[in-house]
Amino acid sequence: MIKNSGDIFGRVVTAMVTPFDDSFNIDEAAVERIVEHLIAGGTSSIVVAGTTGESPTLEDSEKAHLLSLIIKIAEKRVKIIMGAGSNDTRKTVKAAKQAEDAGADGLLIVAPYYNKPNQEGLKAHFGEVAKATALPIMLYNIPGRTGISIAPETTLALSHQYPNIVALKDSTGNVEQAQDIARLAPPNLRIYSGDDNLTLPFLSVGACGVVSVASHIVGNEIKSMIDAYIAGKNDEARAIHYLYLPLFKNLFIAPNPTCVKYALSKMGLCKEQLRLPLVPLSEPQKGLIDELIGKAGSDACGSHSKNEHSVCAG
Repeated sequence: MIKNSGDIFGRVVTAMVTPFDDSFNIDEAAVERIVEHLIAGGTSSIVVAGTTGESPTLEDSEKAHLLSLIIKIAEKRVKIIMGAGSNDTRKTVKAAKQAEDAGADGLLIVAPYYNKPNQEGLKAHFGEVAKATALPIMLYNIPGRTGISIAPETTLALSHQYPNIVALKDSTGNVEQAQDIARLAPPNLRIYSGDDNLTLPFLSVGACGVVSVASHIVGNEIKSMIDAYIAGKNDEARAIHYLYLPLFKNLFIAPNPTCVKYALSKMGLCKEQLRLPLVPLSEPQKGLIDELIGKAGSDACGSHSKNEHSVCAG
């Protein structure tokens, strides 16, 4: 059975957006603002070039530059996890080695998408990556995007065989599957909810935290919820969960990271620029997000001090 310890990557892992300027180039000043904002907001680890970071439209050179930039800004105050996965095993191995050489603290490796390998292919893919690096690896299971799911048996086999496969980001929405993994996995495996709205249910079956999008906005509140649950204050944890549940859900009324980028633009952290094929929110969608971040700010300010770019900064 696994432990719900946050000893490896912490409890609030933020899948960070990649901010762009008006020419759709990486906005380095905004990168710095967001990193500082996340650190102040309770983030324990930052994922670089994940789905929320618009990895499909980033060049390999841009990913490498972004990783180096964020490592430099963070100055080891949080851990930096590189989204190095792809549907090409050789390319993934190369990216993993480059991330290790650059100073990353861990890797997020997604299940290969589009070519849809079977479970034996998944084992071989993740195994090659694990053998190529000493970095701790977080498997990423998101069948809604990849078209293939990592079966519990595959996760268990990999976690037993490779000591550096230490975590799973579970974006299946399937708590029952997560509990099956938690029951049989070795003690060194950590499970993270890949969905903000399911963090509390996942904690109840053994997860240690969340790989979050909403932590761009209410990171301290998510951390407080997790800490309350771990401390046995279940009513307090549920109260925070239900308070922010509308925000957790509605940040996905449009393809991620469309909503969170708009929210960050309203907070003065970056522009809402997205690379095609993603497009900005409609005006009604913007109105809903405005309402939600306003409500989140009002709620958060009742119990947390504000910082320059927080939702309660006015």
